[in-house]
Amino acid sequence: MKDFTNKKALITGGASGIGKLMGKMLLQKGLHTLVIWDINNTLLQSTVEEFTALGYKAQPYCIDVMNTQSMIDGAEQVKKDIGIIDLLINNAGIIVGKYFTDHTHEDIDRSMIINGSAGMHLCKLFLPGMVQQKNGHIVNIASAAGMVSNPKMSVYAASKWAVIGWSDSLRLEMEALGTGVKVSTVTPYYINTGMFAGVHSSIIPILEPEVAAKRIIRGIEKNRIFIRMPGIVYVLQLVKGILPARWFDMVVGRWMGVYDTMKEFKGRV
Repeated sequence: MKDFTNKKALITGGASGIGKLMGKMLLQKGLHTLVIWDINNTLLQSTVEEFTALGYKAQPYCIDVMNTQSMIDGAEQVKKDIGIIDLLINNAGIIVGKYFTDHTHEDIDRSMIINGSAGMHLCKLFLPGMVQQKNGHIVNIASAAGMVSNPKMSVYAASKWAVIGWSDSLRLEMEALGTGVKVSTVTPYYINTGMFAGVHSSIIPILEPEVAAKRIIRGIEKNRIFIRMPGIVYVLQLVKGILPARWFDMVVGRWMGVYDTMKEFKGRV
């Protein structure tokens, strides 16, 4: 999507973090209407007030993406209020950050639904409008954790592996059907937001939110299939494919310290 002028975008988890930053950047680039979905109504209202004061049009919806019926009802309301969504960014996500043995059944369900299947349901709801107009762009925020296993990220990694597999399969389907709908999959390393508080990375740099948001928006403008950051993430799959598992553990996990990054994880309070 090279031009955002007169377009309408929806971002889940758009009241804070990179979701909010991406929304603001899109509005600055001429986006007509920004639809923000978030479960935190206080942040939602303050974000919309901030954008409105700047002269931008933002429409808030307090939606729990873990509740499929809530998303169905919310999507119907968005269609009535706004019309067809041109750009959908599935950004909402959570991380538990514990060993798998310490996860509860609720932790597993929440992680897999919010990080994984919620985006599929949302896409199912808004994709027909894009196909109808033969134009649109779906952006799925996955993670580098969807390519590299890591201690204390087992369920999070599983949810992001699911996003990557579904997202790129969706891209291939849209191309095979000639819909005109673009699909981009985003696989960033850790981003310096409250979500990953306590994470320590000595060799691979932790991304600043503004930098991550800019790269994602630039990737959307260039219709990139994969938006990876930092650059080293582009070679992870190659290295993993070439090296035996124990060698990969040694090089990436031990020498580069990836397997120790979550040791002091605290997360968002």
